[in-house]
Amino acid sequence: MPRRVVRRLGQALGRRGAILLSYGTVWALYGYAQITTPQPDQRGLRPALEFMPLTVWGWLWVLTGLVAVVCAWMPQGLDWPAFLALPFMVLPWMGSYLMAWATGDFPRGWVAAIVWAAIAVPVLVVAGWREPPRVKRVRVE
Repeated sequence: MPRRVVRRLGQALGRRGAILLSYGTVWALYGYAQITTPQPDQRGLRPALEFMPLTVWGWLWVLTGLVAVVCAWMPQGLDWPAFLALPFMVLPWMGSYLMAWATGDFPRGWVAAIVWAAIAVPVLVVAGWREPPRVKRVRVE
């Protein structure tokens, strides 16, 4: 019985939905961590923090994650907000780390920017995938 439930959930999600559910969960948890226990070294985020406090950024991460989790269950074509929101949320982080590196405030900022870009790339790749057609089983009697 549990195996059937897992299989049905997997079919309902599909490949695109599985990625959205996974990334949405990570984004929401990352935002929650920024709100509850911020990272001690914030030199790389200083440029982003000039626009908004970390708590607001954290809530934006959580919101983006929740958008992805909700869109994970939507059919292809209606899930586009998540494929737009997930990589878009990474852009300020990348920019902040690059700016902090360029000004000399955070020497490893270029590495952090590349890591965030590499994390976001699979979302962009999956956005171009089409779900394979579902095979209907024929009952033999």
